[in-house]
Amino acid sequence: MNALMPGAAAPLFAMAEPFAPLLDPFGFGRAAADYWRDSVERSILYWDVMRQRGNEYLEHIEKTRPSVLGFDTDIVMLGEELPRPVNYELLRVHPPEGVETDELARPFVVVDPRAGHGPGIGGFKPDSEIGVALRAGHPCYFIAFMPYPIPGQRVEDVVEAEVTFLRHVNELHPDSEKPMVVGNCQAGWQIMMAAALEPEVFGPILIAGAPLSYWAGERGKAPMRYTGGMTGGSWATHMLSDMGDGVFDGAWLVQNFERLNPANTWWDKQYHLYAHVDTEAERYLQFERWWGGHVVLGGEEIQYIVDNLFVGNRLSTAQLVTSDGRRIDLRNVRSPVIVFCSQGDDITPPPQALGWVRDLYGGVDDIIANEQTIVYCVHDKTGHLGIFVSGSVSRKEHAEFTANMDYIDVLPPGLYETTVSKASDRPDAELIERDYLLEFSTRDLDDLDEVVKPQPQDDRRFATVARVSEINLGLYRQFLQPWIRALSTPESAHWMRRMHPNRMGYRLLSDRNPLMAPLPVLAEMVRERRRALSDDNVFRVYEDIGSSLISRSLDAWRVLRDRSIEKAFLDIYGQPLLQSLVGLRGAVDADRRLPGAEPERRRFIQRRRDEIRAQVARGGAHEAVMRSIIFVLGGAPATDGRNFRRLQASRSELEPELQLQDFKHLMRDQFFILKQDREAALEAVPALLEGLDAKEIDSHIEHMEHVLAASGDLSEHAAARFERIKSLFLKARPASRRRSTRSSSSDGGAGGNTSGSGKVPSASKTTSAPKASSAPKASSAPKASSATKASSASETPSASKEPSTTKSSSASKASSATKASSASETPSASKEPSTTKASSASETSSDTKTSSASGATTSASGTKADSTKADSTKADSTKADSTKSDSAGAAATTSEPAGVAKPEGAEATPAASRRRSTSRSRGQTRRS
Repeated sequence: MNALMPGAAAPLFAMAEPFAPLLDPFGFGRAAADYWRDSVERSILYWDVMRQRGNEYLEHIEKTRPSVLGFDTDIVMLGEELPRPVNYELLRVHPPEGVETDELARPFVVVDPRAGHGPGIGGFKPDSEIGVALRAGHPCYFIAFMPYPIPGQRVEDVVEAEVTFLRHVNELHPDSEKPMVVGNCQAGWQIMMAAALEPEVFGPILIAGAPLSYWAGERGKAPMRYTGGMTGGSWATHMLSDMGDGVFDGAWLVQNFERLNPANTWWDKQYHLYAHVDTEAERYLQFERWWGGHVVLGGEEIQYIVDNLFVGNRLSTAQLVTSDGRRIDLRNVRSPVIVFCSQGDDITPPPQALGWVRDLYGGVDDIIANEQTIVYCVHDKTGHLGIFVSGSVSRKEHAEFTANMDYIDVLPPGLYETTVSKASDRPDAELIERDYLLEFSTRDLDDLDEVVKPQPQDDRRFATVARVSEINLGLYRQFLQPWIRALSTPESAHWMRRMHPNRMGYRLLSDRNPLMAPLPVLAEMVRERRRALSDDNVFRVYEDIGSSLISRSLDAWRVLRDRSIEKAFLDIYGQPLLQSLVGLRGAVDADRRLPGAEPERRRFIQRRRDEIRAQVARGGAHEAVMRSIIFVLGGAPATDGRNFRRLQASRSELEPELQLQDFKHLMRDQFFILKQDREAALEAVPALLEGLDAKEIDSHIEHMEHVLAASGDLSEHAAARFERIKSLFLKARPASRRRSTRSSSSDGGAGGNTSGSGKVPSASKTTSAPKASSAPKASSAPKASSATKASSASETPSASKEPSTTKSSSASKASSATKASSASETPSASKEPSTTKASSASETSSDTKTSSASGATTSASGTKADSTKADSTKADSTKADSTKSDSAGAAATTSEPAGVAKPEGAEATPAASRRRSTSRSRGQTRRS
């Protein structure tokens, strides 16, 4: 045996080495010898890894609760103890050393797929769904299952058990938000069924690689959907369950998955291990421990799945009804749903992951009226398992989903597509706290069709398959099932499972095979003397080329096979004769009707619209701010969680008692109101702010600016929307302590800005008569024209909440000095304008004009001169002058337009002097 080892020839090579350049000038001989030695060593190490795989398989399947979960757990609840027992259990996951979790944080619950493999793939390494959630500080739970089902176990029982588990998690965390639930592959549709039946126990739902619409698919890219038709329906599944004595071997499902990609199954995966056996052994064994851990499903379970989902497609069309009469309608799900799929997934392609949205809804308005939030993310290349196994996907997509889950929870209803971009590649990288940024863009069904690629003409073909399946299943039950059940025994079923090709491959290559006894000894000798071959060896290069040719040949065969199957399927089940024979051509419901188009659904949408329309003017400042932010961000091409996190932090400071659920309802209600009638919703903003003083309104504007600045500069459209919002808030500002700034332009120039308020809109400009100047300022020379111009920058205390506006005739008769004053802008929050008669402006003497321009004037002073009005004006003016915030705002806005002369010493006049001067001016006004 030692003579066969490459190391035995080492002395000969050492002796011939000095003569090598003479005997082998081009080095081909030496390269060939090195390659021969390396290939023999790699072969021995490869088969030793396969031996270890077999040993680990046998050890794994003999456990009572086999799992590849890479974290320590405690059993919290057993499904075997429920009223309707199942082979599921709820586990609490312990964080690794150095990682702490917050019991008040939102819990995470991960449900693994039971599709032929054992549990644990959602957390079998640190960079996984569970690992990401634990590092983020969330308490984590895991719903696992045992290898064998409870006798009589049904899919409905499993769904009810998962609902019970989630209720218990809610009880364990009463002060936290509802748990986020992650359903991988088969567990995804199972979780959606549970959420449709009991929506109140669920938080946000992430379904990764989960098929929900089984008839959907793009031609040439979804071969697995034709399997049911090419086997004649579900009778074959029933027969395998009967041969297994009432249970179905999950190895058959795994075999179906492997047949999808024969190049990877038969060559690529094994050659990759052989070529890199020194470094890939551990990763290979870790994955095979899960891939080969086959479990068993109940015969009734698998038959329900195939008949109602794979062949019948009843879940995405709301046709499933439980045994107690409850309809499973995915439109009943109240939690946000995140659909994560990939273009590289051949088991659950994007059309099957997203087609249910088109099946259930007639449009985005239907989604919004149903108060559902649907977010989808399409990866460009990762495979099916990579969606919930790949470390890079976990560090990127799953980490961002976890970090933005609260934002997704309060996201307004609708359809969104999310993309993940690297922070360092963005121009606003300094504003991003994490390595990646998750952005949300609104979509409609036309955008979704680009992913789903619907084929309405194929629906009749799959409906024909469903009818043929029912017929064949009935024939099987009538003629074959009694014979097969009579011949099947528990022992025969046990041996049939053991002899399955997938299981035999593990058993034969293990230590239980006597022929494998010398292998570990040889492998140990190779490891001691191992010298890896360099990649530039010419024969190693030829080896890689040969491997690529084999892989491409298998891929070509797969493409030919899939196209042949697809063509046969379309030709057979597209024949009108066959469709007539199964009763589709004369059936009323041959063309599937969308649930969203039903009359009762339309009436529901109309009722929701009427309810929303009645809430437009209800609420206060919180509703106004939230409505405004939603309106502004609606003008942006995409949004992300930065604005939400800043808004949530600031609201928690202002209102510590505001819970996320209340915040969610507030945000959604305002979104609905804006969606229903945007113009009416915006015009109602000043009414929502009624009763607030100027300081409070300014603080709300500053708060919105602070929130909107979190994501950088606003787009042009969003900035225009924000200017409109600021004008509405300024319109709600009380009329007291107004100030105006003259403009040298003919159309009245820009007014002064209040704190955080931006430019005052044109709607608040006031063109007044000389006696009704809305913002005169005290002057030391009331009769001088220049003093009259300077007085236009002063503040006008007013006891009225109505803005002072005058008729155009009064402005036309005013002097040039008064025109400069009347062109200024006045921030105003009034709803009902008060007017000044034109006759009072035209009949006023020049002395009266000068004094009215330098003193405080109300709308009443132009019409009535009674002392009661004057005293009231004086009292309100004194009160407004005492307001510190308005005094500070006025001091910041006393700058004059270019070309207007200032009175001597006006710039250095202190606030106290201005107040005394204003009082004297008011006295002069009353005397005049």
